[in-house]
Amino acid sequence: MAPSHLPLLVWLSPSFPVGAFAYSHGLEWVHEAGDVIDALTLEAWLSGLLQFGAARNDAILFAEAYRAAEGGDAARLAELAELALALANSAERRLETTTQGDAFVAAAGAAWPCEALTLLKGVWMGTIAYPIAVAASAAGHRIPLPEALAAFALGFVSNLVSAAVRLGVVGQSDGQRVIAALMPAVAELAAFAEEATVDDLGGSAFRSDLAALKHETQYTRLFRS
Repeated sequence: MAPSHLPLLVWLSPSFPVGAFAYSHGLEWVHEAGDVIDALTLEAWLSGLLQFGAARNDAILFAEAYRAAEGGDAARLAELAELALALANSAERRLETTTQGDAFVAAAGAAWPCEALTLLKGVWMGTIAYPIAVAASAAGHRIPLPEALAAFALGFVSNLVSAAVRLGVVGQSDGQRVIAALMPAVAELAAFAEEATVDDLGGSAFRSDLAALKHETQYTRLFRS
């Protein structure tokens, strides 16, 4: 990895203060419902999210926001910030993306300021979705889009595997095996999203969307989503 890419290791690590550990993207309810019970079912679930779920849409939004920020297109960046919020189809999904997005903007703005992030904060006064925030910083620091997309998608997978470990779905070793097995899918999503536009947004992960709604009323919870 080139030195210019090193900020990605910081921004997408568990130590970066966005509170990612508090969210399971509905996985907590999925486990309780019996859909994800071991490494095999966890891998299948995460693969579905990369191909058809919110991870796919977030990657597309990331790429579009990166291009807008890189080109200094304030109007387009504001449109994408609004669209990202509109695509959060439940209260917990919105909480998940905006809480992390706002925390990322605060932390990156303090320690890793850049023109693109300043532009984003100037054109969009509301809460900021996580992929939009990270994309603006990546563009502002001139981290190449392919590497930024791949790291962002891998961060999504790694965080949910961490949640699965804490839920007792898999152990540490199996968790790492799942991440390794999903690397081709991560690379495929990054390559697709790099060329994608908002016209490619969409999904068919109904069970995942249902999980986000069901988790809101789950009796015992470890996670906020």
